[in-house]
Amino acid sequence: MRLSNRSRKPLYSFIYSLVGIIFILGLIGFVLEINKFDVLGKKAWILVVIPLLLYLLLYMFGKPIFEYDSDGETLNFRNNHIRYIFFKENKKDEFPKYKLLKYNVINFYIFKRLYIYVSSKKNKVIVLKYDVTYLRKNELKDLISSLNKVVRSNKENLSRR
Repeated sequence: MRLSNRSRKPLYSFIYSLVGIIFILGLIGFVLEINKFDVLGKKAWILVVIPLLLYLLLYMFGKPIFEYDSDGETLNFRNNHIRYIFFKENKKDEFPKYKLLKYNVINFYIFKRLYIYVSSKKNKVIVLKYDVTYLRKNELKDLISSLNKVVRSNKENLSRR
């Protein structure tokens, strides 16, 4: 099964650009307010704080582009960011299906994370983290059902040995 929200990249790019423009306009308004107009008085800091809160919110949402591919013998996960302002690295992981031990989807109030538990060569467990906030409900359900199939298959194969 393949899952991707790359088709919504223009929308996410527009939102990030809009927040950037709001931040720049707020900064210009703040400088003009302090030096020239003095309309807001001591509340001029609002012109900078509100855009910063919007940036913080976008930062907490995480990387907007998520791709998943379970076709073949490997699982492919990719988590990309649109803008490089946030200094979050793009993640790309590929591993055989039999190494998947379990997964967990954490649903906080405003963002969602996918934790993948993978076995390593030295019998240790590696935890991989992905941002899945921008996935729609049906996409998240499809992802969960696909991962359930892989985990169930791995447990059956392990019990046969």
